[in-house]
Formats: sequence, structure tokens, C-alpha cells
Amino acid sequence: MDEQSQRSALLSAITTEHFVLQTANNSTYAEASARSTLYVMALSSALVAMGFVASSTDLLVPFAAISMPAVFLLGIFTIVRLVESALESMQCLTGIARIRGFYRTLGPEAARHFAEKFGRWPEVKPPALRFGPALAFFGTTAAMVAVINNVVAGVGIALLARFLGPSAPHWVGVVAGIAGALTLTWLFYLYQRWRFDDYDARARQCAEDPGGAL
Repeated sequence: MDEQSQRSALLSAITTEHFVLQTANNSTYAEASARSTLYVMALSSALVAMGFVASSTDLLVPFAAISMPAVFLLGIFTIVRLVESALESMQCLTGIARIRGFYRTLGPEAARHFAEKFGRWPEVKPPALRFGPALAFFGTTAAMVAVINNVVAGVGIALLARFLGPSAPHWVGVVAGIAGALTLTWLFYLYQRWRFDDYDARARQCAEDPGGAL
């Protein structure tokens, strides 16, 4: 096979890989949307059901004691998977950026059309980082679900504090619930930041050693 045929075959293979990576990236968005919707629907259904039994304390307490921890646990599983989906999307975008780098070698016109400034992350800085990484990390889909889930946990903590100490002032349960929700939110932020930092470290290591894997 001559050089021209090899280059044509390589271009065809890279174009196919580009399409596969774009499809895989789109699937991460679809999965994130589906999982978020599933969690919100489960939470909404539990709250509606609690509204129906709210008139009876004998029914409300055991129902809430069973359903709310289950919803919270579902939220934890959803959050973990949403973070992993975001990392999978980043991996796809990294592969697409590498392919765009090859496209730029096809000629002057290709270099102009596929210039880095016209690309997406990691070729250019994403707009989400304009106000700093802290706000960017709280703008993810995982963060949205985490905040809702942590509010659920805070309400559960407040109700538990009220149930264990019925003679205590009302503000004790409120403070306990707010503190619990804020603590869980901070723990989520640390977890998400750790997973992204770990991915960045492995991506840099992979760039230095092309034979490595993410």
C-alpha cells in the first residue's frame, strides 16, 4: 500500500473513530438526563404518597422512615453515576480533540477550520470556569441532584431530631437539618473534586506515556 492509500485509510479510520466518540459522548448526556429524571420522579412520587398518609401519624411515620432513606440511597447511587458519566464525557472530548489535531495536519485550510480556538474543552477553556472551579463544580448535573438529595437528608435529620427529642425547641431540629444538608453538600463537593482531579492526573500521565490508559 502506497503512502497516499495509507493516509486515505487512516483518515477513514479516524473519521469513523470521531463519529464513535461523538455518539458515545451524546450517550453520556442522555444517560445523565435519564438518571436525573428517574431520581426526581422517585422523590416526587414519595412526597405525593406521604401527602396522602399525612393525616394519620400511625401511617406517616413508618412510611417516611422507609421511603425517605430509600430515596436518599437512590440519590447517592445517582450522584456517583452522574459524576462517572461526566468523566466519560471528558474522555470522549479528549479523544475528539486529539482527532481534531490530526485534521489540522491535512493542509492550511484544515488548520484554519479546525483551529484550537474553534474547538471545545480541552482545546479551549470552558465558559463554566469563567467564575472559578468552585461554581463550575456546583453547576454539574450531579451537583443539582446532590443538593436536592442533601435537602431530603436534612429534612430527615430534622424530623429524626424532633422525634427523638419532642420536648426540645423547634430550632434544634432545624439547625440539625441545615447542618446535615450543608455537611453532605460539602462532602459531595470534595468527592466530585477528587474524582475530577484524579482524572486530570491520569490524563496528564497518559499524555506523557501514550502507551498508558485513562
